[in-house]
Amino acid sequence: MPNIRQQKKRVRSAARERLENLRYRSTVKTLTRRLRDAVDDGDAEKIAAEHAELVRYVDKAATRGAIHRNTAARKKAQAARLVSGPPAS
Repeated sequence: MPNIRQQKKRVRSAARERLENLRYRSTVKTLTRRLRDAVDDGDAEKIAAEHAELVRYVDKAATRGAIHRNTAARKKAQAARLVSGPPAS
């Protein structure tokens, strides 16, 4: 436990930021699951809406620093792959 006043404050603010980052990461996972469910249902309008919301939220999380920008790019690419459907083989 820190003795210096400023360090006590940093511990408090770090805990608050940690929870906020956790909220962002958790929401990204939830939105990804919703997109996957929409793709399984096959409703094109819902798929488009869920995909747009997921991409927007991933970008916001990366801007805030809750997730790394490469992680954000990977998650967006995975979402795009999900939306485009199975590869034509």
